[in-house]
Amino acid sequence: MKKILKLYLLMAGITSVLWSCHKIDVTTNALYTESSFPQTDDQFQSVIGTVYTNLRGHYSLTYWFAQELSSDEAILPAFGGNWYDGNKYQELHRHSWTKDNAWINSAWSDVASIIGLCNQTQYIFRKAPEGDSKNTALAEIRTLRAYAYWEMLDMFGNVPLDTLYPSPGIQAAASRKDVFNFVEAELKASLPYLKTATGSATYGKVTKWMAYALLAKLYLNAQVYSGTSRWDDCIAACDAIISSTATTGFAIEPRSSYLQMFYPNNGPAMKEFIFAIPYDPATSNGYLFYSRYDLNRNLGIKYKYSGSTPGNYNFNQIIMNQTSGNGLVNAKPSGPRATLSSFLNGYFLKDANDIRNQQWLYGNQYWSDGSPLMVSTTKKGYDQFYAGSDGNAAITYQLYLDSIITLRQNPAQFDCGNDEIAWNMGARNIKFYPDAGSASRNQNNDAPVFRYSDILLMKAEAILRGGAATQGQTALSLVNTVRSNRTTSAAWTSVSLDDLYAERCREFTWECWHRNDMIRFGKYEGSYGFKTNADAYRQLFPIPTIALLSNSKLNQNPGY
Repeated sequence: MKKILKLYLLMAGITSVLWSCHKIDVTTNALYTESSFPQTDDQFQSVIGTVYTNLRGHYSLTYWFAQELSSDEAILPAFGGNWYDGNKYQELHRHSWTKDNAWINSAWSDVASIIGLCNQTQYIFRKAPEGDSKNTALAEIRTLRAYAYWEMLDMFGNVPLDTLYPSPGIQAAASRKDVFNFVEAELKASLPYLKTATGSATYGKVTKWMAYALLAKLYLNAQVYSGTSRWDDCIAACDAIISSTATTGFAIEPRSSYLQMFYPNNGPAMKEFIFAIPYDPATSNGYLFYSRYDLNRNLGIKYKYSGSTPGNYNFNQIIMNQTSGNGLVNAKPSGPRATLSSFLNGYFLKDANDIRNQQWLYGNQYWSDGSPLMVSTTKKGYDQFYAGSDGNAAITYQLYLDSIITLRQNPAQFDCGNDEIAWNMGARNIKFYPDAGSASRNQNNDAPVFRYSDILLMKAEAILRGGAATQGQTALSLVNTVRSNRTTSAAWTSVSLDDLYAERCREFTWECWHRNDMIRFGKYEGSYGFKTNADAYRQLFPIPTIALLSNSKLNQNPGY
């Protein structure tokens, strides 16, 4: 197998908890005594495992929706009422969410649970034998908690700094600046004790380089978070990683293997991965099922979506929705998720030599041998608004994915309709390439959180914004280093902040960074798709109702 996730439950019977309201009747030492457990690296890791498991379940589901659907990168409309789901997707796109939006509630609860688990795990370690293993484990937990607090800082702003277990009681929210300072202090305190090794031994785990990457991201956004820019500190954190490459092996993947970084068989061999979250449906619940959301419903067989098989037919003999027999099964992906035409056309397609264009499906679709991918339906099935008397007459058409999305059925409910025209709207992303080897809709593709290309582009941005260039590198040279491994077109001769923003759009699509980038570059309040709301206070999400009910000391964010 590509990897096995050695992540175990923290203790039998432990329950998820609401932040600032820890009420768990468990006698920790009855399970783990200081004389027997944990003592070795493996034992410490087995306890920490549940934190990673919770992060895994959060990152590519709840966190993805909150980050990407609130940006101009992704959209998930309804289709004849399908995927309306209580308005939660429409609210994210239109920036009309309330404190009761389901995805925002889930984002808060997920991260609060991770923080609570970190606190509990740190408590377990308190009487473990002193030594390097304990110091490293404590640093790892503190860094994971700092990452969780960074998410809270980024999404919600003023949040409680509840860092003790058992909790002394409900905590008032700290200021966003104080949360910033806490994350910074925790990372700095942890750095000396974190592992420096890369490769299989530490893959998917916190290392010193992950902590430096998070510090760089913290400092890059310092002006947003705290009101004070920290460009030189961002550069220094990036330089710590850049200077390590002789021993860590971090490097930009060449153009020839850029797309392979996100394939189902990705893993420790990926030179750009500083910190990635492993997904493996063979060992536990997956939670990464991008193909389920992103593939058009008529593309299940072509991409061998779980349960789909062409049987004994050649691809060029198949007509979707019509051919049957000989083992043919057409398991359809849900297929509601797409990008906006303005994002696709604004940042892609202009450079035909850029490998990153190939992550998109749009226009006419073909089988792997070049034959047109044909679909069988009826006139009424193709267009639900067809008014002719022969609506049940059969037709066959070549699958065409229209990059323009139109709310044809019920605009107020964000609805495109429930026919072939509707379901074929929107360019589809297959960066995290469909996993033909998975027996379920879960995928084996690991999700990178921090990549080496991000380190170079963060440093370039910090220099452009006023930081001092170091190591003989300029903003232009750093951006061209990334671009030279993505396109065969000529190197740039100059670079502006707008150029850099566009490059980040191309490089990190579908990787949960776009909302963060849009806010920093002043793009978040713009109009795109069906969004016209320009309220600046929506740079922060509201404190969810569930949090307000459990903590009377919390105050709602301004505007909500």
